Amino acid sequence: MLEEVERWLSARSWSVSDRPIQQLLTAKHATGQSVSVVLPALDEEATVGDIVTVIRRDLMGRVPLVDEIVVVDSGSSDRTSAVAAAAGARVVHRDTILPRIPAVPGKGEVLWRSLLVTGGDIVCFVDADLREFSADFVTGIVGPLLTDPGVHLVKAMYDRPLTVPDGCASAVPAAGQGGRVTELMARPLLNMHWPQLAGFVQPLGGEYAARRSLLEQLPFPVGYGVELGMLVDSLHLVGLDALAQVDVGVRRHRHQDGQALGRMSAAIYRTAQLRLARGHLVRPSLIQFERGADGFEPRTYSVDTEERPPMTEIAEYAARRVA
Repeated sequence: MLEEVERWLSARSWSVSDRPIQQLLTAKHATGQSVSVVLPALDEEATVGDIVTVIRRDLMGRVPLVDEIVVVDSGSSDRTSAVAAAAGARVVHRDTILPRIPAVPGKGEVLWRSLLVTGGDIVCFVDADLREFSADFVTGIVGPLLTDPGVHLVKAMYDRPLTVPDGCASAVPAAGQGGRVTELMARPLLNMHWPQLAGFVQPLGGEYAARRSLLEQLPFPVGYGVELGMLVDSLHLVGLDALAQVDVGVRRHRHQDGQALGRMSAAIYRTAQLRLARGHLVRPSLIQFERGADGFEPRTYSVDTEERPPMTEIAEYAARRVA
């Protein structure tokens, strides 16, 4: 490990307990910073309501830490929007944000567009499929941004137990076995090509917060490469010491099957490859195999190749800031 990374781990890795809630409220009042929480959601009616309820109860009702909670629905076919609204979130559909630019599927697309419908100086992203959600996920990653002006982006770190799907004989969580794409794809990529980022425990985690002043300068890969792209681009823009991570405990969520993880890995590799050598591109598609009536059949999937420009380049965003 680089000596620089060892120093960073000591100086920029914290626990949620390091900053009590009263300290955060004092800092928020002193600095006047506002906090937006964004949940990107697609068919998450089973979990999104509980997450919104906890945030509203613990961080807007009991203590005034969060100023707004916005669920951006990216085209759910279930009751995600209704459940989120009933729990107290402001729900915005992806396609109604910046309609002059046709939306494409992908998590990064939703996060990028969310900057246009939120107002916080600090924007906190939380995945909408978390189970047993705790307000620590928000206070942990928002805390350093409220209390340390030198910090610009904070990732959550946590244990990710892998649970065997319901109905299997051994449906028991396997400690430390979650985050398979992280261990098999993202961590090797970062260690080999961006070793300064090797200290991040959960580089692909969906729970992170950042200053709007940073986010609006970043390009956003439209798909699953958004987290890796954001880390790499932030490193180059603000430097390692402006990045941090906070231990928030345990993250439980819905796990995807192996083929879905393969497609996710391809998108992440594509994001990394674009940043390594934009003039020499690999074929942006992925072939996977499924057993059919006549044996294994190939299925070809396109890999996310599009990236949205920094939000500061969007006229509607600039006009909103002037207004």
